[in-house]
Amino acid sequence: MTTTSGSGAADPGALRPAAVPGPAPRTGYGAVFAFPEFRNVFAAHLISMLGEMAGGIALSVLVYRLTGSPLLSALTFATALLPYVIGGTLLSSVADRYPARRVLVVCDLVHAGCVAAMTVPGMPVAVLLALRCVPAAISPVFSGTRAATLGDIVGEGDLFVLGRSVIRITAQSAQLAGFAAGGLLLAAVSPRTVLALTAAALCCSALLLRFGTRHRPARRVAGGEGGALLGESLRGVRQLFADRRVRALLLLSWVPSMFVVMPEALLTPYADAQGLGPAGLGLLMCGMPVGAVVSEVLAGTLLGPRGRARLTLPVGALAALPAVGYAWDPSFGWALTLQVVTGFGIAYSLGLDQWFLAAVPEELRGRAMTVLTAGLMTAQGLGMAVSGAVAEFVPVHAVAALAGGVGALCSLLAALEVRRTVRGSGQGPGSRGETGLTAI
Repeated sequence: MTTTSGSGAADPGALRPAAVPGPAPRTGYGAVFAFPEFRNVFAAHLISMLGEMAGGIALSVLVYRLTGSPLLSALTFATALLPYVIGGTLLSSVADRYPARRVLVVCDLVHAGCVAAMTVPGMPVAVLLALRCVPAAISPVFSGTRAATLGDIVGEGDLFVLGRSVIRITAQSAQLAGFAAGGLLLAAVSPRTVLALTAAALCCSALLLRFGTRHRPARRVAGGEGGALLGESLRGVRQLFADRRVRALLLLSWVPSMFVVMPEALLTPYADAQGLGPAGLGLLMCGMPVGAVVSEVLAGTLLGPRGRARLTLPVGALAALPAVGYAWDPSFGWALTLQVVTGFGIAYSLGLDQWFLAAVPEELRGRAMTVLTAGLMTAQGLGMAVSGAVAEFVPVHAVAALAGGVGALCSLLAALEVRRTVRGSGQGPGSRGETGLTAI
């Protein structure tokens, strides 16, 4: 039915078909999964993480069966962390120097080759540990390249933050599922068979990345202005640390994480002192990953960019504080609660990711993400080592409480430094990536 104007003539606008409202744009985590490329990156990450977790347990069991040494068995996990700082410092320019897809696929294939070599019967333990170091050295390059590529796939705004969040949630969830799957597999097959499955999973990841993502040119031309790979990597690191804003954001990423893992590294002796069995220890180990997944999902789903920005500094500053509760030598139930609440602190990473992306120049993005990842893993490894060393002389629960108190103080100082580097009013809400900064 058409309407008429006051003159009695038909309204021309009424003769046109009524506009049919289109579907509302997707928001939250659903929006990032609307990108086919992101779905492929997610699938590759999930498959490789499950394989890596199961393979880590399998290698630890294999080394222990070959040597009977708890120290060498533990070194299989340590060697997965310590080389991060080497790769993140000396190889960081790879992330910007070569096309991202090529870097990701080659890293996956090198990792798969190293794991496949571990399945060779009669391989010396020293070689097994050396093979474990190679993927650890290139892992920050892989992670940094993938993080930088997310900005190309989903954009540089809030979707980048949510995409990074999905990657973290997947890693935490895969840690739980991968350890469980590894334990079940080892009950049925040999460690070398599990390692072979890990190599196959990494090859599947490489295939997904090769055929499920677009080719994009390198951010910087190899052999051009940057010069040699090593020199360019070191120059990029110096550039990042010369910027006070970037330096402060890196510290806020690393410092809380270093102290948060200290109580977790002491859960085995703590459970022993409490008389808990393997089941109790397993539940305690699950506490922090569960808290991290729950908090990140809630923050990403219920809060917008401004809300997450408001939480970043206070949550980051307080992330390690729950561990102070260990001062009272809590029972199993309270200790599990402390671990879950500590995991909630991971939510500060969502706002931090956006600030970091905005602070780093485009041509340094891959290197910046590589350095961020390498420093994060190195800081966690140092935190674990320091807490274990102190626990040789101080009761475990006291070390955990001390880590919480000192960690809260150091994190507060890092948060204050970030606050001091907030740019002026020209970088307030609505400016490139600095959503909500002036409201902090």
